[in-house]
Amino acid sequence: MKKLVLGAVLSAITVISCSDKKPTETAVESNVMLEEPKTIDSAAMASKSETLTPEAEGKELLEGMDCLSCHKVDAKLVGPSYQDVAAKYTESDIDKLAQKIIDGGKGNWGDIPMTPHAGMSKENAQKMVKYILSLKK
Repeated sequence: MKKLVLGAVLSAITVISCSDKKPTETAVESNVMLEEPKTIDSAAMASKSETLTPEAEGKELLEGMDCLSCHKVDAKLVGPSYQDVAAKYTESDIDKLAQKIIDGGKGNWGDIPMTPHAGMSKENAQKMVKYILSLKK
């Protein structure tokens, strides 16, 4: 049933957003709540974790999150580049940086605050930090 509803919604969006013509049918509103998209497939990540290094897992986690909207690997965007973070911190800062990802923060790189990621586990945040630190030049 969910796939059918999702398919109808996507079809309506495609008609509305991809056409210069006015839609011939009006979209029917529904009070059916669709599942929120998952950024990380836990089962797939669990099976991959047996073969991936923590750094590789961290890279996949970063790519599945909103991090890339503010950070780039090699250039400043809204926040510092991952390479700049790697140059400033060491392995002894993994726990501190992982907590910063979870809690968010402001002041270490300027006045723009970093969004908190309160639902993230400390273990996954540590993997992300290990990947970032692996980018040290």
